[in-house]
Amino acid sequence: MSAPKVPVLITVTGVDQPGVTSALFEVLSRYQVELLNVEQVVVRGRLTLGVLVSVEPEVADGPAFAEEVTTAIRGVGLDVTIERSDDAPIIAAPSTHRIVVLGRPVAATALGALAHEIAEIEANIDMIRGVSDYPVTGLELRVSVPVGAAGQLQSALSKVAAEQQVDVAFQDASLSRRTKRLIVFDVDSTLIQGEVIEMLADRAGAGDAVAAITEAAMRGELDFAESLHHRVSTLAGLPASVVDEVAEQIELTPGARTTVRTLRRLGFKCGVVSGGFRQVIEPLAAELQLDFVAANELEIVDGKLTGRVIGPVVDRAGKADSLREFAAQVGVPLEQTVAVGDGANDIDMLSTAGLGVAFNAKPALREVADASLSYPYLDTVLFLLGVTRAEIEAADAHDGVLRRVEIPPA
Repeated sequence: MSAPKVPVLITVTGVDQPGVTSALFEVLSRYQVELLNVEQVVVRGRLTLGVLVSVEPEVADGPAFAEEVTTAIRGVGLDVTIERSDDAPIIAAPSTHRIVVLGRPVAATALGALAHEIAEIEANIDMIRGVSDYPVTGLELRVSVPVGAAGQLQSALSKVAAEQQVDVAFQDASLSRRTKRLIVFDVDSTLIQGEVIEMLADRAGAGDAVAAITEAAMRGELDFAESLHHRVSTLAGLPASVVDEVAEQIELTPGARTTVRTLRRLGFKCGVVSGGFRQVIEPLAAELQLDFVAANELEIVDGKLTGRVIGPVVDRAGKADSLREFAAQVGVPLEQTVAVGDGANDIDMLSTAGLGVAFNAKPALREVADASLSYPYLDTVLFLLGVTRAEIEAADAHDGVLRRVEIPPA
């Protein structure tokens, strides 16, 4: 009876070029080895290729196999190491968590501080990869965290993020993370720049007063519905035409089109849930091909704004209800939904969603969000969902819409 085969790890490193894998596997084929695992990464043209094989003991211990592999790899200009790998698992256990780091830039001190906190709780970094070089630098870390230590690590990472001025998102790495199918965005100061109610109030000469009320409401200091009625009352008597004028002046948040376009390619249902006004939002929603809209409706009588809204107010509770309604309409469980917002009136909506993302948000919302983003580019949301800049731009290039807008230095 022959002895059982033994595992051998072959690691190839050097400048990547065509023919490396072919040269290696030509030798392996002659020895009829069994493949157990293959992993390869190329970083700025430098290759690391790991091949775990199962071979007869006499092959592993004899000189011929190692000599032939070494000759083949050095013949294409790379280096190789060959070692018995009896104790290592064939397939590594999956990482328990995913950490996304975003910055302009991400300094070595930031990553070093994060790595220190990970090591402090005896967690292990299984993999690091770049996910973005534009509009921010993005890194993804896959880590294995000891049972019961996730909360401690999350708190430590949040402290590092504040000290190092980077965004750090800490997420469970289970299969459920990859099943998101529906996303809703707040509109004012999230999908678009600025606040529509303030733009309308400017035309009534009440812009500054309304802006102060809006700011307090977004911080959670005022009841949203009450503050909305107060702000809308300042619009009484304005011609209805100002609504169309404001709609034409709306500027999308940088990255908004890219975000929606990419999510639609991925099969997401996309919508907006806003405390703003349907008459302003619906043309934008049609342009972006959104699937649903929830917003307040301005009352218009005889071609003028009355200073009132029609129907129930889409307030903090109403936003969460709208998310539930949209999810039910398309048959998506709430665990598979994402909500993105910036104000205190988004708290319930983000808490209801499977993933709640605070975008340039007020402190009250950041405290309850699953992840917080502080850079003014909406497409950073995509990196939290596991989409890389390379994947985004490959799809955009295929569709002929690839463009990069120059960003001033940080």
